[in-house]
Amino acid sequence: MTPAALSHSRAEAFPANWLKRIGFALLFLYVLYAMSTLEITWERFVTGLGHADEFFGRMWPPNFEATKLDLLKTGMIESIQIAILATFVGVLLSLPLGLLAARNLMPEWVSWTARGTIALCRSFHPIVVAILFVKAVGFGALAGILALIVASMGFISKLFAEAIEEMSLKQVEAVRATGASFWGVLVMGVLPQVMARFIGFAAYQLDSNLRNSTMVGIVGGGGIGATLFTAYQRFDYDFVLTILMAIVAIIMVSEIASGWLRKVFQ
Repeated sequence: MTPAALSHSRAEAFPANWLKRIGFALLFLYVLYAMSTLEITWERFVTGLGHADEFFGRMWPPNFEATKLDLLKTGMIESIQIAILATFVGVLLSLPLGLLAARNLMPEWVSWTARGTIALCRSFHPIVVAILFVKAVGFGALAGILALIVASMGFISKLFAEAIEEMSLKQVEAVRATGASFWGVLVMGVLPQVMARFIGFAAYQLDSNLRNSTMVGIVGGGGIGATLFTAYQRFDYDFVLTILMAIVAIIMVSEIASGWLRKVFQ
């Protein structure tokens, strides 16, 4: 092959994608435009670093007074209870909702109705839902539990429905061939294939609800979030650091426990 032919073949093998280049250029220009409209400047960032240094200086050392630790213990226990109850109820409700949303098992109108319900649950952040429930049922753990139930349904139901749609239908057809009822098909043909993944989803949701219970508490949903918000309002920044350290510890323990559960049931 001559050098000219080799050069021509290379040019054809690696053509310039001008559409992609133009797309990245437009994205870069839009980022610059968005930063200018949102007043994101280097001066503000540098000033923020100085404020952050002062703030962290007021947080150290953490406060481990007995009275503070009692408040921390009460709030943390309530957050754990909120997360466990919300996960338990959310998982129970997500199981049938996910089955109804599976398009390979249900009629189209049923699956789309269920998917609409799931989309509604996923449309709002748990904090927004918690604010609504606080207005409905008042301040306290109940509002936080209801908000996290909605969040759990939106997450687990969607993943469960997708897991059912990705399963092999050969086992389902084999169970149907025996003359089994619809419930028999679910118990013997569907659940054995997806139950391990469903347990993994539930373990992850418990871990997520532990984190979200802090956020919903800030808006009145009970738990450690309420204690954290009160400490901020009182300028007890050393106690704020203690609360944050406790939250990090609980999340790390939850992560280890959820990973262990996934290994056990998968």
